[in-house]
Amino acid sequence: MSTLLRRLGVRDAALIVMGGIIGSGIFMNPSVVARHVHSVWAIMLAWIIGGAVALLGGGLFAELAARRPHDGGLYAYIRDAFHPSLAFLYGWTLLLVSQSGGMAASAVTFAAYFAPLTGLHVDPRILAVLTIGGFTLINCLGVREGASTQNVFMAVKIAAIGAFVLVGLFAPHAAPVAAVATAYPSGGVLAAMGLALVPVLFAYSGWQTSSFMTAEMKEPARTLPRGLIVGVAGVVVLYLAVNAVSVMALGTGGLAATDTPASAIAQLAFGPIGARIMAAVVALSTLGFLSNQMLVSPRVYFQMASDGIFFRQLAWVNARTRVPVLAIALQGSIAIAVAVSNRYNAILNYVTSIDYVFFGFAALALFVFRARDARDPQAPAPGFRMPGHPYSTALFLAVAWGVVADVLFKAPRDGAIGLGILLSGLPVYAIFTRRRRTST
Repeated sequence: MSTLLRRLGVRDAALIVMGGIIGSGIFMNPSVVARHVHSVWAIMLAWIIGGAVALLGGGLFAELAARRPHDGGLYAYIRDAFHPSLAFLYGWTLLLVSQSGGMAASAVTFAAYFAPLTGLHVDPRILAVLTIGGFTLINCLGVREGASTQNVFMAVKIAAIGAFVLVGLFAPHAAPVAAVATAYPSGGVLAAMGLALVPVLFAYSGWQTSSFMTAEMKEPARTLPRGLIVGVAGVVVLYLAVNAVSVMALGTGGLAATDTPASAIAQLAFGPIGARIMAAVVALSTLGFLSNQMLVSPRVYFQMASDGIFFRQLAWVNARTRVPVLAIALQGSIAIAVAVSNRYNAILNYVTSIDYVFFGFAALALFVFRARDARDPQAPAPGFRMPGHPYSTALFLAVAWGVVADVLFKAPRDGAIGLGILLSGLPVYAIFTRRRRTST
């Protein structure tokens, strides 16, 4: 039986981490934050806190990867620390909603920008389907091909963001705009900061998907932790630079008044053509994010099938390309179905907090693995340890489940639907485990 090949190094891991985080949100979310908090220091503090949480998450996953360099990443950590049923629910929501919905939204967003830029008169959904299909095909050709495509897009994104920062530094500053007259919520500045942190934390999330590629990393116990730290740190630097430039060029009032701060700054520098330039940058960014998600997510379904709790055909590896072709095709097909249905935004609203549910379980998993390894004299010493554990790990756990509580409090209906989607995987898990026992 053919197996996956270890072809990816530290540079690939770091770029996959960055590609899983940076989408189109960083070009829009600074305005959302500025509407909640109305001063330069508060805006920058929100992004600094978000960056600190992201670094905590990167460190947490780095130690998990060093201690348990198992195929499937977060899916495997949850399976081994708790129970396969909980791990199955994680993979179930990835396939049914999180990854597929995110990929569909990215493809349609790309199409919406690309069609006007090129003058194509075509339904954005058709272009989205062709785009998802193209990345599905590329990733079926081999992990090196898929990773190289993702790396190229990530390099272009880094260059584009760097160019944007330079342009913002030297562009003419906009005329001062009075701050948006929005009163702070009843909790005052602290409550406003809490509201601002929600879009910030979601903009920083995504580092966990790199752990899905463990089976194709060279020396994963060393490669993945290094890639996680370098990748997350790189994103923090880029995000802080983008926000500093946005505040400098537009002011807090101007930043809060626009929905597209990046386009506003580009227009200051280059006039009307600046908006088209920035539209091209956003299109490339969403395309790069789609490429990343198509690369990483099928590896979870492959591992679920290998464990015998999902369709066994998904564990098949092509003898020539050495990738799980059927798992990749399944992911592409469901993403296409979601894109055509035009329900991706509603789907994403239902499960905006689901990732943070499992981030919390990842933190608990580290406590479990540390306790187990302390009792096992044969357990190897990990090459990376979470700085400040157990306090830093407990802090990350509190933040992760605090985000979940915040979403459930503010949008109980969407939260309940998301929980229902999550729990719908339990009867499916029962069917597959019963089939496995019967065949055994």
